Amino acid sequence: MSWHKEKLKQDVLSSIDLSSEISDEELLSIIDEILVANSREHYISLQEKINLRREIFNSIRRLDVLQDMLDDSMVTEIMVNGTKDIFVEKNGAITRCPKYFESEEKLEDVIQQIVSQSNRIVNASSPIVDARLPDGSRVNIVLPPVALDGPVITIRRFPENPITIDRLIEYESITSEAAEFLRKLVLARYNIFISGGTGSGKTTFLNVLSNYIPCSERIITIEDSAELQLREIENLVRLEVRNGNSDGSNQVTIRDLIKTSLRMRPDRIIVGEVRDEAAIDMLQALNTGHDGSLSTGHANSPADMLNRLETLVLLGTDIPLMAVRRQIASAIDIIVHLGRLRDKSRKVLEITEVQGIKGDEIVLNPLYRFIEKGSKKDKVIGKLDKINELTYTEKLNRAGISMERNTYD
Repeated sequence: MSWHKEKLKQDVLSSIDLSSEISDEELLSIIDEILVANSREHYISLQEKINLRREIFNSIRRLDVLQDMLDDSMVTEIMVNGTKDIFVEKNGAITRCPKYFESEEKLEDVIQQIVSQSNRIVNASSPIVDARLPDGSRVNIVLPPVALDGPVITIRRFPENPITIDRLIEYESITSEAAEFLRKLVLARYNIFISGGTGSGKTTFLNVLSNYIPCSERIITIEDSAELQLREIENLVRLEVRNGNSDGSNQVTIRDLIKTSLRMRPDRIIVGEVRDEAAIDMLQALNTGHDGSLSTGHANSPADMLNRLETLVLLGTDIPLMAVRRQIASAIDIIVHLGRLRDKSRKVLEITEVQGIKGDEIVLNPLYRFIEKGSKKDKVIGKLDKINELTYTEKLNRAGISMERNTYD
């Protein structure tokens, strides 16, 4: 079937007038004509014709064998390890896909098609790039010589309709009590940092919290690759980094964007992820009147997140460690830590208050913590229990929000 598909594809390409633009409908019409002509010589069943029509069209106009996976709403991750090894994640389980690229040249064509859509560059001299697809899916690409066994593509897909807090409660990722608690903190303009490991759902949760922001506010989002989906904010400015040219010039970094965002009169700043020395700029922004801002970072616990922020700040500036800790303790009010359990479910594992500095250390006050209570049929049983009270209530008081009930005072 593969040689037949490739021959039909070449027949289609030979029939296209390359000197003029051709619409999708015209291309499909040419493919149909070629299929009909070839079926007179070689029997092709109706189902085979349907499959060949789609596959040839995807190979010419879309992302070849990846397109069917991208069209499958159940697929949450696509992993391409060279031309022959493709894996997909569905419902938390990773399986091998029977499809493969016909050649490394075709895989490289697809890679260049992906990066060109995001105005990015990837080649042997610059072999690593982050990009995104038109539907918002996050893409990471690594080329040889860094990738030893051929080009690697990792695509993280997001649902067409952003997950809401009600869905997270339904999935038992968070309790309704904790969700209401966080809603009030967002409204009262607490600075909230979301931490967690890879695949724990940080971006999804950041989207959920962002939806609590009043629609009348001016919001600036800053991301490596634009993924956030804020639907109700009218006064929204979305900023995205720009990689440098082949000679490294004209680069625009997260640090650059944070600095310029302060001149854009934001009510809140949302930084998609802090992973480098831009941490110092974000902390300074939070400490200069931009309350209610949000961000995420990779860490194994709230305490680890603070340690990582310290390290990232020290990468970008030479200041005493205690000064860094005071900046962090002053800038961040709440850390929401997410995790992925052994049954593949994503949970809010801890909500922690950053109380301040005591001695030489930042003091944390755990407010909610996921307590595991056993397992049933490979499903982890547990609950996000409240274990302490919030001590810093000044912002809540200023906003006129009471923790006693679900309405304003």
